[in-house]
Amino acid sequence: MISRRIIRTKVLQVLYAYYSSEEKSLNNTEKELFFCIQKSYDLYHYLFAMVLDIANYAEDRIEIRRNKHQPTYEDLHPNTKFITNQVVHQLRSNRQLNAYLEQKKLTWRDYPELVKELYLFMVESDIYKEYMADKTRSFIDDRKFIEKLFNKIILVAEDLYIVLEEQSIYWNDDVEFVISMIVKTLKKFNELSDSDQRLMPMFKDQEDRDFAKDLIRKTIINHDELRELIKEHSKNWDVERIAFMDILVMQLAITEFLYFPSIPTKVSLNEYIELSKFYSTEKSRNFINGILDKTLKDLKKSGKINKAGRGLIGES
Repeated sequence: MISRRIIRTKVLQVLYAYYSSEEKSLNNTEKELFFCIQKSYDLYHYLFAMVLDIANYAEDRIEIRRNKHQPTYEDLHPNTKFITNQVVHQLRSNRQLNAYLEQKKLTWRDYPELVKELYLFMVESDIYKEYMADKTRSFIDDRKFIEKLFNKIILVAEDLYIVLEEQSIYWNDDVEFVISMIVKTLKKFNELSDSDQRLMPMFKDQEDRDFAKDLIRKTIINHDELRELIKEHSKNWDVERIAFMDILVMQLAITEFLYFPSIPTKVSLNEYIELSKFYSTEKSRNFINGILDKTLKDLKKSGKINKAGRGLIGES
């Protein structure tokens, strides 16, 4: 589930915390990295649970109307298309999802007002009205609606972010990415999906897990060398006056140039320039691009870049 770009982002954030703290324990920093990655995986399951709670709330509302002292025809003959949505049914019975939620004690039980608010937001939306008014019924339609529920309702709900921030400092920045992973997961569901339908693993494979560990360790261990390279290639700048986050972005990029033979230098350069768009100013981005470009050329010229296998892609 966790992409290499998200791994790089998490490493950058944890590195910033590492150098901002008086405690400098490499082992604890590595644990912190994997903890915040685990929190992203928790959020993946937690937001799945939100859809189920919204559906449960909708079902409760229907029952309340049915049991009114003088129910109307509409109360007794409600449109149940949403609460009988096939994907909702599959998620309710999904063993992996239920086991994870139970193990981590992830529940929205203490936030009934948020569930209610998202339900009301949903029923007032055009996507809901169009879905409920359509008399045709197919699994694809049900799945597309749940995807829209995540992208058009949950993703933009301001109060959701307030609640998430109260629960974890790690979650707010992850919502958009996690919802994109949820939508990718849903696309693997079909009419025949049963309770054993697999959700995404935390890491795609062991190689990605090792990448996360090695990236933070190699960047910290080689801090002095990396800092010296940045200083050497920014001679017209006082390194002490360069934004600290900019230095960390460059250190990570150079770490990949030097110590990750299977990653093409072009990939590393592009990834960290992209990352700088979110953590640096526009002027900083241009500066980072220029320094990394000069550093990479000199490292190649001196024979310090040794790529192999996939890492040779794009190398001249």
